[in-house]
Amino acid sequence: MQTTVHEIADRIYRLSTCVADAAPGGFTFNQFLVAADEPMLFHTGPRRMFPLVSEAVASIVPLDRLRWIGFGHVESDECGAMNEFLAAAPHAQVAHGALGCMVSLDDLCDRPPRKLADGEVIDLGGMRVRHIDTPHVPHNWESRVLFEETTGTLFCGDLFTHTGDGPALTDGDIVGPALAAEEIFHATALSPATAVTIRRLAALQPRTLALMHGSSTRTRCAEALAQLADAYDSMLIPA
Repeated sequence: MQTTVHEIADRIYRLSTCVADAAPGGFTFNQFLVAADEPMLFHTGPRRMFPLVSEAVASIVPLDRLRWIGFGHVESDECGAMNEFLAAAPHAQVAHGALGCMVSLDDLCDRPPRKLADGEVIDLGGMRVRHIDTPHVPHNWESRVLFEETTGTLFCGDLFTHTGDGPALTDGDIVGPALAAEEIFHATALSPATAVTIRRLAALQPRTLALMHGSSTRTRCAEALAQLADAYDSMLIPA
């Protein structure tokens, strides 16, 4: 395996590792580095990927300059290497929603995390990330996303997950591949709140969608979110 690095928006870098046998056609595990004055890493990757991901981070900023570590929810592919990064970056702090901290991270983090209220913004110095609670969307009670306000980048976590080892950025459809992956993994916690929450994200009018699994996009981002919401609504009605 190797980790590739691409800049998908101004000072926002996608670090991508494809695991060939994780799904048909392979499956990417993506982290995103916001290279602001106070650099933030969104997703750490699994613990065993730390050597690959940390080397990719260090190709952009020195590891010991990392200030913030974030992720969508508590799963090994999102935060498995959290404590390894905390050890490598003595000034770094995990930042997550208050619920996730209470349920898991107050205990799991080697240093106390920063608890964020819904809508709270962290000023990274030249860039601003807004924490948005999305309980159970796409899954896990403590789920959340981040919205970088200066570039309009929505860090989607597991939303739009799709298989394959595609390009860092695509102009193609991401909704169809996401629904195909849903048929494989059945990972979404479908509820009356699912589509409502996704439409709330569409209202942000993001200019880039940064996906944890699959290709990111700068094409019709709000429209893609609305289409994904409609698809989940259509699944919920017969259910």
